[in-house]
Amino acid sequence: MRIHLLVGYIILFYGTFAVAQSIEPDDSFTIELGLPNSFSNETFKDVMQGLVCVSPYYQYALKSGLAFGIGGHYSYFAVNEFSLPSAVYGGMHTLVGFLKLSHEKFWGERFGTDFGVKFGYAHSMLKTDALQTQGVRLNVIGSSYFEPILGLILSSDNSNSYRLTIGYPFYGFAFKPWTIGVDSELGYESENWDRISSFLTVGFGYTHYFNGKTAN
Repeated sequence: MRIHLLVGYIILFYGTFAVAQSIEPDDSFTIELGLPNSFSNETFKDVMQGLVCVSPYYQYALKSGLAFGIGGHYSYFAVNEFSLPSAVYGGMHTLVGFLKLSHEKFWGERFGTDFGVKFGYAHSMLKTDALQTQGVRLNVIGSSYFEPILGLILSSDNSNSYRLTIGYPFYGFAFKPWTIGVDSELGYESENWDRISSFLTVGFGYTHYFNGKTAN
């Protein structure tokens, strides 16, 4: 299913059909939707399965291409019950407020790039049946958030564009089995638990440019 969705994103990205002029970015609103895939922390990678990642944000770009943004980020990871000795059901919701610093520029009539970083504070909320049996209704973890990002942009007219997005978010906490209420090391080496949780996100984005300016 993930492969089918990714193929759909790519088709939409390259399927922009309207003739466009080169946009000179100013203020804009973007929403990104992606599929998160865990990396780095082996326990997090095996136990948690990424289902969705959404990031809406406002951005203002200077004539030099330097851009500043502010927005939010939401992701959801479900517990992969098949990776555990006894099935555990539930997942992790994460809400983030972030600032964005990037370089956004159109290099021709239709193609542009937007690359930089998002950084802020993450509020992760884990809810599983294993935690509830221990009397923990919600395991809340606050941490830093840092995400290098790359957007490959195609414009459809002077006010709208679509992008293929690639991001690598880092949530500044180390995931351990007991984070979801499992009282076992699950056969993992303890040094793995010191690695912070991270994942790769590939997805699709839409941007509306409020000024509708085109480059001369």
